[in-house]
Formats: sequence, structure tokens, C-alpha cells
Amino acid sequence: MKLDRRTRSWGRHAGLMFAALAMLLAGCTSYVTTQVTAFSNWDGGSDATRTYAFQRTTSQANSLEDSTYEQVVANELATHAFRQVDMDRAHYLVAIAYGTRSDMAVSSAPAYYYDPWPGPYYWGRPYGWGGGPWGPWGPYGGGYVTQSYPVFTHTLGIRITDRASGKEVYNVTARSSGDEASLVYAMPFLARSAMADFPLGNGVVRTVKLPVDGQGGAPNEVAAGAAAPAAPASGAKAVQ
Repeated sequence: MKLDRRTRSWGRHAGLMFAALAMLLAGCTSYVTTQVTAFSNWDGGSDATRTYAFQRTTSQANSLEDSTYEQVVANELATHAFRQVDMDRAHYLVAIAYGTRSDMAVSSAPAYYYDPWPGPYYWGRPYGWGGGPWGPWGPYGGGYVTQSYPVFTHTLGIRITDRASGKEVYNVTARSSGDEASLVYAMPFLARSAMADFPLGNGVVRTVKLPVDGQGGAPNEVAAGAAAPAAPASGAKAVQ
């Protein structure tokens, strides 16, 4: 009976501990962290001159994927007074490039265990294997476990050129890494980060953190057949 009471007591303590941990995690905000690199020769101009058209390669011309990502970028450009017009009326041309790379990462972590029934004997030997009632590793075990897991790096590049002269005036790249495999999910975060605080100075490299909403969604969800509503870039947190 004494063993049963100890078991029940340990179970109650463990249950309370996990419940407290769940409440703590529920109150935390998740972020997507993106590294942004910008090269700029932006001369300012007025809102009236911020007309643009997307510049596409032959392979992009009839791509549904490209047109979907262009709409996400267009939403962010709109927050900076850019207006999409026909090619022959555009002051600027905007080109996008994107991609995903998959790598394997390896990590090592301590392996833990807990004996809920400590006593003067451990595995048939008094006081463990050398020093104390829990054996040589203490009450929580020892050793290391090595694990491999995939890491996905998503990249979005936005290039703005003056249509009349062909001169590049702004070139920004946003890159994020994590366990999310979907570029569709990552694209709104990349676009928001790339255009946050436009225009950045030449050669600026910084980190942008964007919160994930309560449903685990992106700041601008990709919507098929319709533009997602533009949202201000003020939600971005920049770490210089």
C-alpha cells in the first residue's frame, strides 16, 4: 500500500506540473523570424509615381503559383502607396524570385528519466552504482540522445527597376528557416518582412520577427482567386 500511495502522489504532482506547463505555453506568442538583406538606390519620389507592373520570365508568364505569390507581394506594396497598373503605364517593374531548400540538422540532448520510487536500493545494489540512492547519474538519469530532423529554408527576392532606364533601384531578399515545409505558408511572412519599413538603406541586414495569429495563420493568408486584405507592416518587430 505504501508503494501505491507514492505512485498516486507522484502522479498527482506530475499532472499539476504538466497542466501548469500547458497554461504557460498557451499564453506564449509564436513568431516567425526572417533575415532581410536590402540594397537600395531609392530616390523617394511621390506617391503618384509609385505605379508598377510585375515583370515575368517566360516560365512565369502562365504560372498560377507565380501569380498567387505576386498577389501576396502586391498586398505589401500597397501598404507603401504602390499601385499596380498596365505595363505601358508603369513607372517601375517588379520582379520576384523564390525558392525552398531542405537540409537535415542534427542535435544532441541529455536523456532523462525519473524514478518515482527512490529507496536505499537501486537495481539490486545498495545506494546505486556509486554515490547516492539513484545511481551514478543522479535522480534524472544521464547520457545523450542524437536526433536528426529536416530544416526548410524559404527565400523571397523582390527586385524593383525603373522601367524607362532599366536601372535597379531596390533589391531586397527575405529568408526564413524552420520546420515548416510549405512555401505557400511561408510566403506571406517573407513578403511582409521584405517590405517592412520600406525603403531600407543600402546594404542593410536585419532580422524581422512577425507574430503568428491565434489560429496559427500568416499575416496575409494566400487566398485563391482573390486578393488578401492588405495589412500594415507595423506588426513587424525589427532587430537591427
